[in-house]
Amino acid sequence: MTWPFQKGILEEIPSHGRAVELEAIPGGDVVSVLGALKNLPGDGRFVIGLGPGLIRGLNRAVPGLRPFSAMTGPGVTVPATQADLWCWGRGEDPGHVLHDTRAFLARVGAAFRPVRAIDLFKYDRGLDLTGYEDGTENPKDDDARSTAILSGCGPGLDGSSFVAVQQWRSDLTRFESFSRDRQDHIIGRRRDDNEEIGDAPQSAHVKRTAQESFDPTAFVVRRSMPWANESGAGLMFIAFGRSLDPFEAQLRRMTGLEDGITDALFQFTRPLTGSCFWCPPVDKDGLDLSAIGM
Repeated sequence: MTWPFQKGILEEIPSHGRAVELEAIPGGDVVSVLGALKNLPGDGRFVIGLGPGLIRGLNRAVPGLRPFSAMTGPGVTVPATQADLWCWGRGEDPGHVLHDTRAFLARVGAAFRPVRAIDLFKYDRGLDLTGYEDGTENPKDDDARSTAILSGCGPGLDGSSFVAVQQWRSDLTRFESFSRDRQDHIIGRRRDDNEEIGDAPQSAHVKRTAQESFDPTAFVVRRSMPWANESGAGLMFIAFGRSLDPFEAQLRRMTGLEDGITDALFQFTRPLTGSCFWCPPVDKDGLDLSAIGM
């Protein structure tokens, strides 16, 4: 079956993943390397994103693609660490994911070098490491496709998507020191039954990011996965959309730039990175890069 979009965007979160961000090597043959990426397997093992600087360097443009916006609100900072190329390796076996991403790095190594790479995993049924469910309000089925995938934009753009990626590091010891009631009110849901708390404070994460409460609405398809290594642990936030506008609207409200109220998540977790990418559509051969002249 031929998919007009990269299959992994709308598939369920895999058991294992590896997220790699890369920068272009000065003088590298970017055109040849991107040409070689056109026949990358479209079976869901990878989701690939191209950064705005990379596309600008090719003297091309993708409408709506822009660098990640750093933000500073009351007592909080959201950094921008924009990269040129992103690979999300996905699979059910960590060894396969490792070797698949090694093969990807070998394929692009003549023009790109990794600046960040981190192993990801699925926790239980899809929980954050705090034990709370991640992405409860995700659009489903056709709604997910219409939220995440471009259509009606023309050849080379239809089937593509935008993605925002952030690595968040959590102080789990601090979070666990809070009472269960405080934990629930930080998230805005009860951990035991995942029910939303109607009288939660306005700083509760659920209230800060209620997608239908924005004008226009700010729906995204979240595919976030936890991470843990010697440097700490947290969540790799991954959100796909037809536009970057919904993500930026949510982040502005989280940082207090909209109304001065910062998201309660900042009481125990902070973002370390931030990048935005355009995920090209696919055709019968692999990635369709015709929108950038390839």
